[in-house]
Amino acid sequence: MPKFKRNAKAHWEGTVKEGKGKITTESGVLNEQPYSFKIRFEGEPGTNPEELIGAAHAGCYTMQLSAFITEEGFTPNALDTSADVHFEDGAITRVTLKVTGDIEGMEEDKFITLAEKAKKECPISKSLNPNIDIQLEASLK
Repeated sequence: MPKFKRNAKAHWEGTVKEGKGKITTESGVLNEQPYSFKIRFEGEPGTNPEELIGAAHAGCYTMQLSAFITEEGFTPNALDTSADVHFEDGAITRVTLKVTGDIEGMEEDKFITLAEKAKKECPISKSLNPNIDIQLEASLK
């Protein structure tokens, strides 16, 4: 695997409750995206760190699962993953990955085995574990 680094920046002004910030990623996908206490904890529109961790985890996990499926000689027609990031008492306590696959010819038992393997092997899972419980729900369409 190649080595690389990626960059993201955050800028914040003010107190934690009344202040506001902006998040920017090197790729430009997020460009001064606003975030604040109200966005993070009170449901105002915008992004937040937990949502971004969920997006990163869902994307990383799905690519890893695709690689394992391909290694087994199958081609995924579709893999759809969501990542629910649970925040309690000031910490991320759990991530629940939910994946559904559409793969011709693959038995569900094999899919679940590969889904579990991907949960353990994707780089984001490795970074979160063992501090955060990662749960998985996997099924074929």
